[in-house]
Amino acid sequence: MFKNSLKISKISYFLSLIAMITINSKAIAVEDLSYPFNADSGRYWQYISDQVMGGVSVGKVTLEQDGEMYYARLTGNVSTRNYGGVIQLRTGISFATSEKDGKNLQGVRFNVRGNGETYDIHIITNDMAYYGDFYSATFQADSDWKMIDLPFNTFERKRYNASKLDAKNIRSLAIAAYGRNFTSDVSVSTIEFYY
Repeated sequence: MFKNSLKISKISYFLSLIAMITINSKAIAVEDLSYPFNADSGRYWQYISDQVMGGVSVGKVTLEQDGEMYYARLTGNVSTRNYGGVIQLRTGISFATSEKDGKNLQGVRFNVRGNGETYDIHIITNDMAYYGDFYSATFQADSDWKMIDLPFNTFERKRYNASKLDAKNIRSLAIAAYGRNFTSDVSVSTIEFYY
């Protein structure tokens, strides 16, 4: 009797193991790379303004909480005086080994709200030719939280050539208030990269 129950236990164990591997494989195949903000996020992100190049834009980034959700909030005044015009929240990131099942990352998705203004996502790659060479796409941040998808093929390279954005070359990403005189108030709670 003990032998039979041992056989059944082994069979049950192996069937459970196969089921878990199958479920996990499917989850891995479709899982996006997600980076929600949390209490520790501040050490991975930095605030940057055009003041490093002589501009006069001013702003700040705060980590805030709404219930269980943490979010970064970029506020300030963007000014194009003195060849300026940007405040941003930036992080370094690498996708050199991010390919899954022969698929490359296709875009970025984020949960955002704001003051109705248009904002940018700026991506810097390893083949950046000089300061100010980056890929950019815009989005509008309305007063209610919403998920926005920006496929990489919609990003345009600024001030250099028209090469396409390759996720494997990404080295930093920024949420930016950019390019014109306006008041920034944009919040982001989660950033995801999808296949």
